[in-house]
Amino acid sequence: MSAKLAATVIGTPDPPQLADFYRELLGWVEVSRDPTWVRLRHPERERPSLSFQLETDHEPPVWPQCADAQQMQAHLDIEVDDLDAETQRAVGLGASVESHQPQPGGVRVMRDPHGHLFCLFLPGN
Repeated sequence: MSAKLAATVIGTPDPPQLADFYRELLGWVEVSRDPTWVRLRHPERERPSLSFQLETDHEPPVWPQCADAQQMQAHLDIEVDDLDAETQRAVGLGASVESHQPQPGGVRVMRDPHGHLFCLFLPGN
């Protein structure tokens, strides 16, 4: 098989601002930046990368999902060693914790500063 996932791209009304949030959250480095596109990567690996593209009409998804509302198309799962500490760090960077938490324990559903859902989770969850 020669196909490999090389990148994930997130649409946002402000690519540089959202890239700054994820750069700090993940500890990744910036590869390229302009007002319409920013690409991040792990400091030791070129791929996969995480990019942010301009979408001026971005609508954050509704959570939990419901009919006739913007649906979540994808989300990032981010593994952490300390769920409470990383949740507080993410909040300090501009994220928010969702009130609906479908899994007890080692998973936390959150929103980034532009309303995209992501989960922090402990190993084994």
